[in-house]
Amino acid sequence: MNLEVTILSNLIHHEEYARKVLPFLKSDYFTSTPLKIIFLEVHEYISQYNALPSLNAIGIECQERTDLTEEQFKDITVVLENLTDEKSEFDWIVDTTEKWCQERAIYLSLMESVKIADGQDSKRDKGAIPQILSDALGVSFDQNVGHDYLKDSDERYDFYHKKEDKIPFDLEFFNKITKGGLPNKTLNIALAGTGVGKSLFMCHVAASCLLEGKNVLYVTLEMAEEKIAERIDANLLNIPIQKLHDLPKIMFENKIRNLGKKTQGKLIIKEYPTASAHVGHFKSLLNDLALKRSIKPDIIFVDYLNICASQRYKGSIVNSYTYVKAIAEELRGLAVETNVPIVSATQTTRSGYGSSDVDLTDTSESFGLPATADLMFALISTEELEGMNQIMVKQLKNRYNDPTMNKRFVIGIDRAKMRLYDVEQSAQSDIADSGQEDPPEIVKKFTTKKSFAELKYD
Repeated sequence: MNLEVTILSNLIHHEEYARKVLPFLKSDYFTSTPLKIIFLEVHEYISQYNALPSLNAIGIECQERTDLTEEQFKDITVVLENLTDEKSEFDWIVDTTEKWCQERAIYLSLMESVKIADGQDSKRDKGAIPQILSDALGVSFDQNVGHDYLKDSDERYDFYHKKEDKIPFDLEFFNKITKGGLPNKTLNIALAGTGVGKSLFMCHVAASCLLEGKNVLYVTLEMAEEKIAERIDANLLNIPIQKLHDLPKIMFENKIRNLGKKTQGKLIIKEYPTASAHVGHFKSLLNDLALKRSIKPDIIFVDYLNICASQRYKGSIVNSYTYVKAIAEELRGLAVETNVPIVSATQTTRSGYGSSDVDLTDTSESFGLPATADLMFALISTEELEGMNQIMVKQLKNRYNDPTMNKRFVIGIDRAKMRLYDVEQSAQSDIADSGQEDPPEIVKKFTTKKSFAELKYD
């Protein structure tokens, strides 16, 4: 169906849509006279009666016009017969209409500018062209001009007392440092060296989100879809990854079936070649998931940030700082646009590999990452920690809570089953700190710079 006909159909039959978009529509945006006339009659009816018109009412109003030829009225009748009462999905039709308005506004402004430039408009000179183009580029359905501090105080008070939607962890200390989980519209980054557990962390959290009934999208740019699925299988099926291949098919199918009964959530794993995919590809994927699978993710994992591409600097030669910072900003923009938390990871620098303590200076390639992320933490592994089946977490940046509270803590790690778990409180007593001046001895042990040879990475 023609988009302009779809827009008119929804204007007549979809009240919420009509009230949203009508202030921004212009008759000139429509490409044929019958469509322009029908739009004007719909607009006039709604303005006068504060209600949606019927097709019959529009037909009568057009019939009573004296400026229409018989042929024009016949064309209008044909269009009216094609206006169905089927309502389009609200978000889609609003977004599509906004894009159509923007495209039509730009096209008409260019045509108008050409006329002025050619001297065909005697009323305006070339000095009017910049403003005409600027007005067209500014077409938007967003009328919000900002928060009025005094006038909007009630709204602000309600916001303070509104319970924020969060994606909880199944790990006690991560819930503590985030005050209950990851909020929407945020970018959260794990920092670690090779083999420490970046992907393991993300796979574990993705698995726990699935069990919570959440829809999960896992984007992998490093490992194959099957390898990520294998890790999640080990986690959710409680089977060492090496033994998955020995599991009889019937037993595997039964476990998956039982797992399906425990959750209403969906987990989609999508693989892209390293350094080939950017936020534009992810948006396209999200649209496909919505249209083809009726799935809207509640959380998105990107494994991992440094090997994404930038949409902003496609084919451009820029320094690594600018490039990686751009990727982070684009991912956070996607989180805001889709209203979900995004979890990703980054590598430590070379100096970070040789340290049993990690800070923001050990962020690979870009200091811009910490500036963009809402939560950033390091995963630290040493031979001593590995011997205890533990991994240390150190907060580097936290917009959700005081990062000096529980600045360091340990969690259990089962690499065979690709799982993380809470350890006994006694394991935290010496290590979880509040940023005190004199940290406990065990913290000193893990904050002393060591050589690469002294560290163990799988």
